[in-house]
Amino acid sequence: MPGPLEGFRVIDMTSVISGPLATMMLADQGAEVIKVENPSGGDFTRAMSNRQGGFSASFLNNNRSKRSVAVNTKDPRGMDLVKKLLEGADVFIQNMRPGVIERIGLGEDVVREIAPEIIYVSISGFGDRGPFAQRPVYDPLVQALSGLTTIQGGSDEARPRLVRTIVPDKLTGVMAAQAITAALLSRERTGKGQHIRLSMLDSVVNFLWHSDMASQTFVGGEFPQEMAQSFIDLIYETKTGYISVAVNTDKQWTNLANALGHPEWLEDPRFLTPALRHANINDRLALTQEVLLTRTAEEWLEALEAADVPSAPILRRRDVMHHPQIQANETVKEYAHPDAGLLRQARPAAQFSGTPPEITRGAPRLGEFTEEAMRALGYDENTIAKLAADGVIGGGGKKQAAE
Repeated sequence: MPGPLEGFRVIDMTSVISGPLATMMLADQGAEVIKVENPSGGDFTRAMSNRQGGFSASFLNNNRSKRSVAVNTKDPRGMDLVKKLLEGADVFIQNMRPGVIERIGLGEDVVREIAPEIIYVSISGFGDRGPFAQRPVYDPLVQALSGLTTIQGGSDEARPRLVRTIVPDKLTGVMAAQAITAALLSRERTGKGQHIRLSMLDSVVNFLWHSDMASQTFVGGEFPQEMAQSFIDLIYETKTGYISVAVNTDKQWTNLANALGHPEWLEDPRFLTPALRHANINDRLALTQEVLLTRTAEEWLEALEAADVPSAPILRRRDVMHHPQIQANETVKEYAHPDAGLLRQARPAAQFSGTPPEITRGAPRLGEFTEEAMRALGYDENTIAKLAADGVIGGGGKKQAAE
């Protein structure tokens, strides 16, 4: 059964994570995604470590369900090929530094002459104007500029800390995929395409505002200094490991106090209301931690579940796929890749009842689809051979070199 985006064609000139993740989501949902890469190496993540069968894990995990066309756009013949691919395309997406795509020769005006109603997507690091627009960008820099590092640190006085995963890149990819589908829906209604501009910085600031920027929400009532809510997070140590316990409502607090064997906490003046429990959070969490140290993680999780207290085990990366809930959800599946072998990957998160997403193929070899695409565009075999010999195109479906 086809995915919800079947029939849409995406020309993808992105690299690394933010753009490739967005287009992989679209591809898993049925869109035809043609990844245009330079023949001399392609997407940077192809060369990253943790490799098998000529593929890096990073490239495999962000580029499945796509086709790769390797084209040297500096050669006019290569640019002509890309422009032919754009004819009839629904989406063009790139994540180069602002101004680069125009210098290459594929700015919005040029692309829209070829495909007037196309959705043109530009992903940047800091935005397309302003003092940081032309600076090189990496995930830690966006975490720093967005305020995420101080939020992760816990307060303005604490040492800022990076989140140990590339939140800005991945979040921007997800937001881009949502924006593209919204723009496609708008085009279905109005007949007009548009330009989507999305920066990693804007994505993270927007993301944080929903839960972490309350102190800056009321104009004229801002907090001059963000203080740590607590010196303890919601990760607790037990005799045999760590668990997480989180309570909010009066009922949950009552259940926790009883499950931990301390019903007297319910009469403690420090904890009588949600506001008081929040004001005295250090005392409350310290008492909780002291009790949880007396028994094993397994014992506490069983007791807390019986008492309907929100709790969960702390899983290591190697444990996640074996947890019964992950298995019940069928979140992680195995897929056969023709070169990299048997892979374990997370399935598309959103499940559609009528148009289920499908992983149509593993991540492509560099230029694997080039010759097939050219034949479909009307190029004859002699021309294809000439362009390959001249280095204008690459790939041709050949297996990538092993390590």
